[in-house]
Amino acid sequence: MGTHFIIVGLLFICGLSLGLECRRELLVNMNFPGADMKSLSSPDAEHCQYLCTQHPTCLFFSFTGQFYCYLKTTPSRRPKHQRPTLGVTSGFSLKPCYPDPQPCLPQLYHHVAFSGIPYKSLFTADPEECQRACTHDPDCQFFAYFKKGFPHAKHRFMCDLKFSRKIPRIPIIVRSQHSVAVVNVFSLCCFFHTACEGKLFPHTNIPRFDIDVLPAVSPEHCQTFCSVHPLCTYFSYISHTFKCYLKNNPHQMPRIAAAGITSGLPTRFCQPNNNWIKKTYVGIDFPHSDIRHFKTDGVESCRRSCTEDPSCQYFSIVANRHCFLKRVITMPILPGLGKNAHFVSGFSLRNCQYKAT
Repeated sequence: MGTHFIIVGLLFICGLSLGLECRRELLVNMNFPGADMKSLSSPDAEHCQYLCTQHPTCLFFSFTGQFYCYLKTTPSRRPKHQRPTLGVTSGFSLKPCYPDPQPCLPQLYHHVAFSGIPYKSLFTADPEECQRACTHDPDCQFFAYFKKGFPHAKHRFMCDLKFSRKIPRIPIIVRSQHSVAVVNVFSLCCFFHTACEGKLFPHTNIPRFDIDVLPAVSPEHCQTFCSVHPLCTYFSYISHTFKCYLKNNPHQMPRIAAAGITSGLPTRFCQPNNNWIKKTYVGIDFPHSDIRHFKTDGVESCRRSCTEDPSCQYFSIVANRHCFLKRVITMPILPGLGKNAHFVSGFSLRNCQYKAT
């Protein structure tokens, strides 16, 4: 029996009530011990709550003063225990609350350094100006600002602009003997209406200069990742491993002949041609990241269910009747952070502008 896998990229989350009560309150000095699924870096409990909201199966969380956000779930969909604990804040997913599809994160975090390699640095008079610079740069998602008291004078007033992925990353792609994949993405974070054909180099590898490795279903999918990464100058895609290698070297582009590898250039100032998202991919499976599953009467019925559910980004249908709706976190995920008296950090206010319109 065939298996059909369809990705529907809606790139936002509103709500999935699943019969749960909307609970926005944060429980200060309260811990929900156990039931951890995942831990992520987070600057405060509000950010942690949004991470839980966008995670496919997180129902509640606990945030510690060490900047750890613990995402949790239980079969009963309720915390097993609640334990008063100084310095821990807990709460619930906002999935039932129909949260803003693009959360506004206006807080400036004094004495906190967001880690990650900057793609651009400039000097600004204060952290507010650094945040404005981040907001007006379409690639910037968060920043770290060096205060005037930073020990090394040459870095004082420096504003480091930083980036995390803007489009959903499928956590894993594997081959399946009896599977067919159909990709159908409706929106891909583009700012231009003019479509263009990207430049691809079939049977060509560009060795070295890797800055990231991502799962991708095709060279065109890989090209989309490169196009929205501010440091990507070109890429190479290995078809038999589904690996997309983003690369950076603005000074040279060495190419060598290589079977099974396609390389190419990003499209920067026009919308990429997204015909690849409507293709059928035979023998590919996109496992995990389920938000719910149910029996249905075919691919189109499963597709409609995903389209009508604002939490669903993509889905799988197994044996033409078992429909699995899926999503991944799309808000900025910090690679790390820590306390540092010489820094101020924060996020772009672009989503706050979105809320005001």
